[in-house]
Amino acid sequence: MISLLIFLCIAALFNTVTAGKHDIYSGYSVHGVQLRDRADQKVLYDLQIELGVDVWDHGAPGVNDALVMVTQENVAEFLEKLDENGMNHYLQISDVATAFERYDRELSSWKQSRTNRMLFDNYPTYEEVDAYLERIAAEYPNIVTLVNAGPSFEGRPVKYLKISSSYFNDTYKPVYFLDATMHAREWVTLPVALYTIHRLVENPRDQDRDLLENIDWIIMPIERLWRRTRSFNASVTTECWGVDANRNFDVNFNTIGVSSDFCSNTYPGQVAFSEPETRYVRDILLENIDRIQLYLNVHSHGNYVLFGYGNATLPTNVVQLHHVAAAMGAAIDARKLPQARYYLIGNSNMALYGSSGSAQDYGQLVGVPFSYTLELPGYTYGFLVPPQYINQINMETWEGIAASARLANLYYRARNSN
Repeated sequence: MISLLIFLCIAALFNTVTAGKHDIYSGYSVHGVQLRDRADQKVLYDLQIELGVDVWDHGAPGVNDALVMVTQENVAEFLEKLDENGMNHYLQISDVATAFERYDRELSSWKQSRTNRMLFDNYPTYEEVDAYLERIAAEYPNIVTLVNAGPSFEGRPVKYLKISSSYFNDTYKPVYFLDATMHAREWVTLPVALYTIHRLVENPRDQDRDLLENIDWIIMPIERLWRRTRSFNASVTTECWGVDANRNFDVNFNTIGVSSDFCSNTYPGQVAFSEPETRYVRDILLENIDRIQLYLNVHSHGNYVLFGYGNATLPTNVVQLHHVAAAMGAAIDARKLPQARYYLIGNSNMALYGSSGSAQDYGQLVGVPFSYTLELPGYTYGFLVPPQYINQINMETWEGIAASARLANLYYRARNSN
């Protein structure tokens, strides 16, 4: 029996959750694929590009299965390709539209239980996040500055907070830049960003006061409602909206891990930085490049701390990159639930799959010493974990953020003392 959480995951993956519109997914199915080795991963990666299948979970050989959504038109060819390569597979969801309808009923019940909970313990709306950022800036003007980076394609302000005990004027302090929901279907990343704000500003505990005294912070919850960006260019295509924001940065742009299909989830756009969201991240990086010591681009799911480059070229400081990433992963693992997988640390291409134009790689390219993609846990629920797990993920991820911040700060001070 498919649980509520599978339905929640489904809703996070599509451009609408409005009742009565689910029939467009009639015939879509989801298949589990068992992975034996990197060769099987390569087959799945090629099918993602060739057939435009939507990989919900890339899986890990011998650890967990991949999950793939396939259209009715492509399912026969998809399964045939798997059979040709001797890859075992099974049907996970027979009809996504039917699952959607069940999701609507379950979600309505879940929403009724949201009262009296903290904002970061739930999946907040854009309006709720915006109000939270405004309130924090108004109530803590001595340490918080609210910045409006500019409008999204649809005209909604993209805001972020600068958090500092010294008004961002102390050049001896490094900057830790964290953003979330670059892939908006990865909804659990947003509560983590908000919880980080909470721990730094509203609830600074004695053991963590050094994080505000010694480090300045930029936290940007890039809140959107869709898997891809919402830009539209009729001169390019009239069929699909947006691009993959995490393939839209100007680093090895449009070379690996992308699709030329305008409707693919890995379509990088016609040119780098075509999207306002990616330009805002770029501008923050470049404006603060002398002090940004660590950039954390938060995603889900998979329990990874990944670093560049996506074409398998290793940065010159790969040993230090791995050192800080391992400290982050170990701190999270110390607080994880027993059923959660341990974090895997490594190069994004070697540990997961090839990619180009990613935020992580761009941060490394322009000079951020420690630039990472953090893939949060999905447990067995995919992109949208149950609300009752959000607080757990918040707390364990905070431990990883704190550990990486302290270690990166030591590297920053050592570098500046020479």
